[in-house]
Amino acid sequence: MKDRLSDGLYGAGWATVKKLPEPVAAGLGRRIADLAWKRRGKSVLRLEANLARVVPDATPERLAELSKAGMRSYMRYWMESFRLPVWSKERVERGVDMKGAHHLEEGLAAGRGVVVALPHLANWDLAGAWATRALGVPFTTVAERLKPETLFDRFVAYRESLGMEVLPHTGGSAFGTLARRLRAGGLVCLVADRDLSAAGTEVTFFGATARMPAGPAMLAQQTGALLLPATLWYDGPVMKGRIHPPVEVPDTGTRAEKTSVMTQAVADVFAAGIAEHPEDWHMLQRLWLADLEERPEREGGTA
Repeated sequence: MKDRLSDGLYGAGWATVKKLPEPVAAGLGRRIADLAWKRRGKSVLRLEANLARVVPDATPERLAELSKAGMRSYMRYWMESFRLPVWSKERVERGVDMKGAHHLEEGLAAGRGVVVALPHLANWDLAGAWATRALGVPFTTVAERLKPETLFDRFVAYRESLGMEVLPHTGGSAFGTLARRLRAGGLVCLVADRDLSAAGTEVTFFGATARMPAGPAMLAQQTGALLLPATLWYDGPVMKGRIHPPVEVPDTGTRAEKTSVMTQAVADVFAAGIAEHPEDWHMLQRLWLADLEERPEREGGTA
């Protein structure tokens, strides 16, 4: 019943919100966010606990302000995502200001293939729509399998409508397909600040140990593709972003050692971007190993 309800709610969102005038949809998102924040449910408390690591000197009042702003940012992500399929190329271009795009364009022009790694900042789907519609560059990504399967199918169809090729995280050979796309000079975009496999690479993140996916670094090593970290944030009506310089493959070390160095470099870029805009980091799950040890069962994803 819970699965069917979730699927129905998301379906209603995609069907209804995209028909609303944009200011109405934005206002609705803020009201839903404020209601969820006031209820102080598990997701809000987890967001606050995560933000306490990002802003360790924050007072309880400041953390409450950040978590409220964070829930508004998170619901803005959903309101925009429900509307993205009907946004024109011009609307996407108007809504995104991306710095450092030359790193991406030069890498693709050289035929090397490019891996862009992003954290759960602002709206990564909007960044994807910017790549496919504003730059005209299709790309491949990986999505966590959600329950029920019909909900996962909705997300796949939604992202494919934006010009993405979507591979399931489990139940297939995603890594091999990504490697083939990169060897052909293509673009791969991966949300990479939360490990879903429990076999990721350990990094130091805001002074404590966390695991992050090893895939971006391993793909860059195996295929010769550029590895470009990216960060995003909201600034008024516009989502801004920055594509950072490439993370180089170390000259020496084993594959595991190189992966560790590269993943830490990506984590450091993520941390700097999150510290600048903590209210736009949509991490409503446990991330650090110390927190995972307190409650080993895996929490749900943010799609």
